[in-house]
Amino acid sequence: MRLLLDTHILLWALEDNERLPERARNLISNLSNHIVVSAAALWEIELKHAAHPHRMPCDAEQVSILCQQAGYQSLPISGRHVRALPTLRYDDNHPPHHDPFDRIMLCQAKVDGLALLTHDSLLPNYLEGCVLYV
Repeated sequence: MRLLLDTHILLWALEDNERLPERARNLISNLSNHIVVSAAALWEIELKHAAHPHRMPCDAEQVSILCQQAGYQSLPISGRHVRALPTLRYDDNHPPHHDPFDRIMLCQAKVDGLALLTHDSLLPNYLEGCVLYV
């Protein structure tokens, strides 16, 4: 399985944080799964680091190096990902989801046949089969 890690899951996995759900930990450590990291996650990390370095002590460069060391694959954002944005379906009976980084990662997962591994409780409200909520 090809797993695209959302930003929280990525950071928790890299630091072996206890907040990483056990199911996510098992999926990430399973050598038959391929772990993919979006440029959107790195962008989000860099923005948070610049705004609040005390809350986000690592920057995108540091995380990128850790991803390479862990053997994670890098996924750039392409035009096909951006064009998928209007195709996303959301269950309007739930609170709105406004995170643009999550939406581009969801588009990447949808277009590239990845499972978006997330702990964000709003992402399963997208009516897309590529969300893997843990």
